[in-house]
Amino acid sequence: MYDFAYHRPKSLAEAAAALKGKPEGRVMSGGMTLIPTLKQRLAKPSDVVDLNGIKELAGIKVEGNGVTIGGMTRHADVASSADVKAAIPALAHLAGHIGDPAVRNRGTIGGSVANNDPAADYPAAVVALNATITTSSRKITADDFFKGLFETALEDGELITAISFPKVEKAGYMKFPNPASRYAMVGVFVAKTAGGVRVAVTGAGPCVFRVKAMEDALSKNFSSDAIKDIKVPADGLNSDIHGSAEYRAHLVTVMARRAVDAANK
Repeated sequence: MYDFAYHRPKSLAEAAAALKGKPEGRVMSGGMTLIPTLKQRLAKPSDVVDLNGIKELAGIKVEGNGVTIGGMTRHADVASSADVKAAIPALAHLAGHIGDPAVRNRGTIGGSVANNDPAADYPAAVVALNATITTSSRKITADDFFKGLFETALEDGELITAISFPKVEKAGYMKFPNPASRYAMVGVFVAKTAGGVRVAVTGAGPCVFRVKAMEDALSKNFSSDAIKDIKVPADGLNSDIHGSAEYRAHLVTVMARRAVDAANK
């Protein structure tokens, strides 16, 4: 690990000040990605700004027709929240199956979404539920937030403060996890809200994406049989030692059908 200046601000204003004028500075929330990267000397930040001292960034509250989750809220807290279970049970289910207990009790929703790992679980929920990401300077819609491999709409120094999810009529999330990391080789979140049906896929490609053909079919008939013959092209999907692009394409349909069945229970 290379030397860096460590900051632990107690407010958003202090965090912004710590990052100002430091283009090589990095923000740390749960540290699930940053710490291993630093230990392996794959990153050399000038400064690390630890958000764990900012209490205002954590917490879950029901607001109007949705649930707002602070950026520094741990996965375990989302999984066990009575409010989340009542409004969006599939989101609590998703959080409860991230990594292992150590990861769930340390990792944060804001950190996961900001990092945008191609195999992370939360991006699928954010996109399928058409969530709104609130940052230290603006609000960003889900469709505008995720840009590509580890790339988001966040600008330098911009921090996720909260994510707002609408309540659902039906929703389900199912993934095929890597047996070692528990990251999603393919994960599919299916949601039916007042705004319609959305299907979001994580793990299969470089970035979370929607499957419009499935959305159209499920809008007419919200059953797993409605999408059983819909195939996702393998072109551009991830291919590695764990699974080929063709295998992941097959899994998208399998996981989508299971997600719909889970939503209908």
